[in-house]
Amino acid sequence: MAFVFFVGGSVIVAQWVGGSGWSWVPGWFAGNWWVLPAVVGVLTTPFLVAEPFVRYAVHRWELSGDVVYARSGFLTREWVFVPVSRIQTVDKGQGWMERMLGLATLEIRTASHAGSSTIKGLDFAVAAGLAEQLAHRAEALRDDAT
Repeated sequence: MAFVFFVGGSVIVAQWVGGSGWSWVPGWFAGNWWVLPAVVGVLTTPFLVAEPFVRYAVHRWELSGDVVYARSGFLTREWVFVPVSRIQTVDKGQGWMERMLGLATLEIRTASHAGSSTIKGLDFAVAAGLAEQLAHRAEALRDDAT
């Protein structure tokens, strides 16, 4: 998404600056406005390619026993352990980009903000199954919660 924003913004800026006839703009740029978007595209493409691999490497989740474990972060890591007995709601959502890619976001909420967790980028079927499984486990363990 940021890639489209940067390249699209550079197209708008390049056409505006190149066609304005300002004296401080080099003469070669006025006729070659496409150079700026091309340079921005070339410089941002490695980030576009690397981002999914980095996200895959640093984001983890696991449902084991009666705890949901989620880890995220590249430079700073965050580990969240959510006891299933404390879960109040399990929400599954999709933005427009996630819907196009068949992905979903799962939000596990507890009464405490610190105990809540969000798992992004799950396959839609996995998110639906996990949400149902967590809801059933939370209901079964509700009597054990203190």
